[in-house]
Amino acid sequence: MLTRRSDIGTAVIGGGFIGTVHIEALRRIGVRVTGLLQATPASGERRVAELGLPRAYVSLDEVLADPAVAVVHITSPNELHFAQARAILAAGRHVVCEKPLALTSAESRELVALAAGSGLVNAVNFNLRWYPLNQHVATMVGAGELGDVRLITGHYFQDWLLFDTDWNWRLEGDRGGELRAVGDIGSHWLDLTSFLSGLHVEALMADLATFIPIRQKPAGPIHTFSKERAAETIPVEIRTEDTASILLRYESGARGSVSISQLSPGRKNSLAYQIDGSTAAVAWNSEQPDSLWIGHRDRPNEQLLRDPALMNAGGVAATRLPGGHVEGFADTFAAVFTAVYADVLAGRPSHRPRYATFAAGHEEMAIGDAVLESSRTGRWVAVTR
Repeated sequence: MLTRRSDIGTAVIGGGFIGTVHIEALRRIGVRVTGLLQATPASGERRVAELGLPRAYVSLDEVLADPAVAVVHITSPNELHFAQARAILAAGRHVVCEKPLALTSAESRELVALAAGSGLVNAVNFNLRWYPLNQHVATMVGAGELGDVRLITGHYFQDWLLFDTDWNWRLEGDRGGELRAVGDIGSHWLDLTSFLSGLHVEALMADLATFIPIRQKPAGPIHTFSKERAAETIPVEIRTEDTASILLRYESGARGSVSISQLSPGRKNSLAYQIDGSTAAVAWNSEQPDSLWIGHRDRPNEQLLRDPALMNAGGVAATRLPGGHVEGFADTFAAVFTAVYADVLAGRPSHRPRYATFAAGHEEMAIGDAVLESSRTGRWVAVTR
């Protein structure tokens, strides 16, 4: 029986940017990383040596045959998520999957059913919920401190695909999915604001745009977010969106809007939201993650700097550092994994986990379906779950 996090063996699939963040966060919270599965044995051996891991697995079958592995983290390219998650559940292992959960809502719906039937812990890594001030806001809203939520607005802007020479596998629809900007970063905003408000999107109207219809694909490999430019390129037609503008209707009658862009110069990773209630409002931006604006009508507005001495129980539970010591992107992984692995130790998902489950991952796939249909038809579309 597992009694401590150090008793848990975890394998990670994919040792790129996000996979490395997973590994570092697992080590930080005391989980034993048994090894890494890469695309090829050679790259696996190289990456294991670089990261100081004990083993390079050569296949998923080898991962699942290892009795030391209780949990598997999936950080592979999007098109592999469904088959890998399905195999991991079938082998009786708990699973943490990067978003998107699958390439289609039919696949994600199947995974939700399989996870529910298995009784295993299942999570989708919507880690932005776990900035401490976001956990604080969710507790505020749940306690009625904003009154009735009426309006949710914001954006998610990045600039890493600004030039036609910028390239990543997510640009290819068969690998990343039909939606790119919405699927890659918009899904984070939509999941986060639903978590904070406790509201689900009922219907939406979406406008998608592809401003760079032809991109220069490198003839050889390059690293995501790097400055390197390939000497030889191949022109490729792009069918996924660079930007999106989406109007939202929530089940409660609340309204919302979000703008999403991977072409916004100078915005490296700016997720911003404002939630307006009937008595107060809150606003937050991921580029200043330790600061929360709280708006009032009849008294001065407030700025809450993340400090466990000043936060509610939800915010304190996600906090790792004292006030004045900035907690950033990598810290959210340690926070969400702490919650996930508490359930792993219990042997089953908790009743209402604060981390995103496969059901939340499927919700974003269903919203994506509505975004695509609305963009094609120019109409409001209901979200069908």
